[in-house]
Amino acid sequence: MSTVAVIGASRDRRKFGNKALRAFREQGHTVVPIHPTATEVEGERAFASVLDYPDPIDEVTIYVPGEVGLPVMEEIAKKGIPVVWLNPGADEPHVIARALALGLKPRVACSILALGDSPIRY
Repeated sequence: MSTVAVIGASRDRRKFGNKALRAFREQGHTVVPIHPTATEVEGERAFASVLDYPDPIDEVTIYVPGEVGLPVMEEIAKKGIPVVWLNPGADEPHVIARALALGLKPRVACSILALGDSPIRY
């Protein structure tokens, strides 16, 4: 299975950044919570940036608004993560355009639904 970073991971189980972390983990993926100040989310060690995670990351799923997500695109490209899920609320046109300009492969969709799961379950 792949390693998936959840940008906007939350300790609040009602938020989609938490639901996605649990959904990917339940499907067998290694999950990496990305949060600017948290040290852990759902028992997983959290990192402030994808650049702080020492190992490769296969894809990211983003649960932050465009003004936060736009500068994160640079970090994702620098880390060499090819697949970027831009979930509803993170899928602003300028973020998509920046991801494409950096050579990333944005997937504009709910990553939980793409797993064949439902956020309602979490």
